[in-house]
Amino acid sequence: MTTIERPRAQSTTPAVGRRERAHSVGRLVDQFEKGLDAPICLTWELTYACNLSCVHCLSSSGKRDPRELSTEQCKAIIDELQRMQVFYVNIGGGEPTVRPDFWELVDYATSHQVGVKFSTNGLRINAEVAQRLAASDYVDVQISLDGATAEVNDAVRGAGSFDMAVRALENLRDAGFKDAKISVVMTRHNVDQLDEFKALADRYNATLRITRLRPSGRGADVWDDLHPRPEQQRALYEWLVAHGDRVLTGDSFFHLSAFSGDSGGGALPGLNLCGAGRVVCLIDPVGDVYACPFAIHENFLAGNIVSDGGFQEIWQRSDLFTELREPQSAGACTKCNHFDACRGGCMAAKFFTGLPLDGPDPECVQGFGEQLLAGERSKPTANKDHSRGVPLTLMTRPPSRDCDENPLAGFMPTAATGCSSTSCS
Repeated sequence: MTTIERPRAQSTTPAVGRRERAHSVGRLVDQFEKGLDAPICLTWELTYACNLSCVHCLSSSGKRDPRELSTEQCKAIIDELQRMQVFYVNIGGGEPTVRPDFWELVDYATSHQVGVKFSTNGLRINAEVAQRLAASDYVDVQISLDGATAEVNDAVRGAGSFDMAVRALENLRDAGFKDAKISVVMTRHNVDQLDEFKALADRYNATLRITRLRPSGRGADVWDDLHPRPEQQRALYEWLVAHGDRVLTGDSFFHLSAFSGDSGGGALPGLNLCGAGRVVCLIDPVGDVYACPFAIHENFLAGNIVSDGGFQEIWQRSDLFTELREPQSAGACTKCNHFDACRGGCMAAKFFTGLPLDGPDPECVQGFGEQLLAGERSKPTANKDHSRGVPLTLMTRPPSRDCDENPLAGFMPTAATGCSSTSCS
């Protein structure tokens, strides 16, 4: 289910491809399947450095990659996005605010008509930063929180992370920041906390945003134990039917739309379509471009901005994106009465659980995915892992200034952190 989640003020007009202008009549899903001349929005992971070690991290973040794009390279990308009229970028990581040039890049983007939404665990959202954010019309903030209580959240994100996120929300509210987002990855341990999450959002004048747990990155290792059970999937669907008009979901839950035909609950709002390579994509910290933020794997790598002619060249002419915009085979799913509702589900979820891409979603609400999961399958291994390799106790102060990119700087000996003058600047 793809819903376009705008920053607080519209900074520019979303780019709609020439092909779509020529076919303005018809279902939006049919137009988007053919791809746009520029993504409506894209995810940009600025760094893999992170002060947390969340067990379900999509990008297996923790350590900074020494090949990380420079400030000038990042600004060149923003210039290109402006020319392409990209509506906004969703900046993440890692923890993006540990980059020493983070605010410089945010200011550069907004001054070049590219809206910014950034996801953070709240590490650096102090009172002063919150006031700065409240003064901007083109910056949106998502605070990650995966439990409505510290007990549930910290089991996934690390000890102390709940309190850190809540402090950030308090600072944003007290500064007058309007409509911060509380971003929640749904697991079997927090599905029954949806009302509590909504109350938490209301308390801090925020909007609740819920997303699906994907089995990619470190999430592949915990997906079997954390993804919602079938009965919880139905409970989630029914809650969204009742409250979805006040909750953001991104493109997370279009697989649940198959419930609409047999429950009487109606279809969920949004566009039921995998937007990978059609309306969304991912830029990683070293400039690699992937079809989907949830599919960081060489099979979905379209090219590198530095070595392959820039972002526009990759988006409009790469072999992978061209292929994704062609009609895709959905195999036996096309014979299912619910196909038009769920479109066969999530490409990344199928790939990382070892299921065929032309088969059902692993969380198919009709149970077809469960049948395949019970059989023999070969799950791909991640081709990028930036985990630190050891569990960490959450830090209570920010990284030292001599090496902002490495969250361990100043807390462990240099040899243990891997920090050196050649990898940190």
